[in-house]
Amino acid sequence: MAGRINDDDVKAVRDAVPIDAVVSEYLQLRNAGGGNLKGLCPFHDEKSPSFQVSPGKGLFHCFGCQEGGDTIAFVMKIDHLSFSETVERLAAKAGITLRYEEGGYNPSHQRGERIRLIEAHQAAAEFYVRALESPEAEIGRKFLAERGFDQDAATHFRVGYSPAGWDHLTRYLRGKGFSDKELITSGLSQDGRRGPIDRFRGRLMWPISDTAGEIVGFGARKLRDDDNGPKYLNTPETPIYKKSQVLYGIDLAKKDIAKASRAVVVEGYTDVMACHLAGVTTAIATCGTAFGNDHIKILRRLLMDNGSARVIFTFDGDSAGQKAALRAFEDDQKFAAETYIAIAPDGMDPCDLRLAKGDDSVRDLVEPRTPLFEFALRQIVGRYDLETPAGRAAALDEAAAVVAKIKTSSVQREVAVQLAGLVGILDQEFVVRRVAQLARWARDKGGDHGERGGRGGPPGPRGPRGGAPQQTAPAPAPGFSGPALNLRSPAHRTERELLKLALQRPALVSPAFDAYGVDEFTAPPYAAVRRCIEEAGGAEQGLADNREYLVAVMDAAPDNTVRSLVTELAVEVFIGKTIDETYAGMQLVHVRLRAVDRRINDVQGSLARLGSHVAPQDLAAAQNEVWVLQQYAQSLRAHGAAAL
Repeated sequence: MAGRINDDDVKAVRDAVPIDAVVSEYLQLRNAGGGNLKGLCPFHDEKSPSFQVSPGKGLFHCFGCQEGGDTIAFVMKIDHLSFSETVERLAAKAGITLRYEEGGYNPSHQRGERIRLIEAHQAAAEFYVRALESPEAEIGRKFLAERGFDQDAATHFRVGYSPAGWDHLTRYLRGKGFSDKELITSGLSQDGRRGPIDRFRGRLMWPISDTAGEIVGFGARKLRDDDNGPKYLNTPETPIYKKSQVLYGIDLAKKDIAKASRAVVVEGYTDVMACHLAGVTTAIATCGTAFGNDHIKILRRLLMDNGSARVIFTFDGDSAGQKAALRAFEDDQKFAAETYIAIAPDGMDPCDLRLAKGDDSVRDLVEPRTPLFEFALRQIVGRYDLETPAGRAAALDEAAAVVAKIKTSSVQREVAVQLAGLVGILDQEFVVRRVAQLARWARDKGGDHGERGGRGGPPGPRGPRGGAPQQTAPAPAPGFSGPALNLRSPAHRTERELLKLALQRPALVSPAFDAYGVDEFTAPPYAAVRRCIEEAGGAEQGLADNREYLVAVMDAAPDNTVRSLVTELAVEVFIGKTIDETYAGMQLVHVRLRAVDRRINDVQGSLARLGSHVAPQDLAAAQNEVWVLQQYAQSLRAHGAAAL
């Protein structure tokens, strides 16, 4: 086995790679106040951002699904990597050479599978780019030139060429130290009669990257008539390539998509190239599959799904393009963004349009004009003879069922009125009622249970301060015994604030906090966090290095439930407006005072239950304890934190 990565190197990686920079590779982040950033969670589907990142602490936490942790935990979760794979990947990004406790440096054949497959694809991409310069690749260069792409364009998009021989790439990658098993698993090679052979041969090659910019697959275009394969051949499903989860060009377009709150979905690799070269740098394309749920999730995280976001689909004007548009409309309701369709005159795609009429025509094409719902309704209605009552009735039945899926009632009514006009029915209210009736039937069947608030599902548990949990009674946390957390309870609310101070602002509560017992926290989840802080050396450890202190607290968590609560408390905003020594002192006093009052009640209750059966010496000791506690409580009420 590979050796354990040196702890100092792990710390160096954590410190060197800012968590906001890493998270921003996957979703758009905006200011959430208090030094935090927020975005749509990549780990569950949500309409409103409950995912928060704290750059200063190096932590993230989602108040919706409770996922949380540091930079390493985020990458492990989102890319399904092991701990060592994640550290190696981030170390490479930061230019840090890792040391291993056993066996020196980690030999390449022991590196994690995902990293090895990514490295193989990167090496393959470089091989293909060089091959495009060869005499054999003249046919590929000619293909590009005929479509308006020069050498600079090919370089920008890293377009390459796969030689026509059987195993040119396979032999090259073997020479780089990759095993036959890795080459087969990667999809770059396939089994032949005498061993692995190249999967792609004699084709123009486009590298397909994930959101983080790592090459995970290739799209290959046929160039020769004697090639009996399909026109386009993509990488097969592999551990790192899932065609339903990748968008070609997303690595180049993601920043502009987030900045402009706009995305243009085209159909092919050359269409993406044409759009970008024409100035439409938000263009992306699916890779040999229909635009679906996973693609929507990728775009929604980048668009932040606000009301001004726009998604423009470009489809060919032929029947296949129309079917693609209708499929896209089926998923339209999963966007909060407005969706539009753009079809070029004469059915040209963006690549052909740019070649025929120039860059301006491409930019003009993708200006949003026709809402996708309007196009979809016109396609449905256009299949019927609207000159006859039967034709109008049939068109209404099919189209009304589509309009009824619109979740927002005001939008649903507006579209129903437009449908009446398309079908030629003068009584608009009749159509509105028909659509509303179909929508009610769908809800009665359970198709809309639990959905609230516009075009999506239920909002995550966010509070008025942009990310904190609602001040209500959440369900009891799994794995804890005892009463459920209730933030309406002054005790639970104060305990929560004190733990947040101990994690986020330890200088304000140390050293007093470290003298507090676990039993002073009445909520079992909070007692568990207090225990983690204690095992990490106390809040005093946070004075020197807050990040390392938080890592130590998380490492002390007995399970993911407690660990999640630690990250939640470490990034959640405070209830108070001014967080200073006075505020911290109030929380310390309130928690201690309630603990003292509870002890007084316990002792007095025990005495009452025992009655005359208590021994004289025990009675005297108990009465003395009550007197001391009452004096302490009085002092806390009179002098506040100074009495601690």
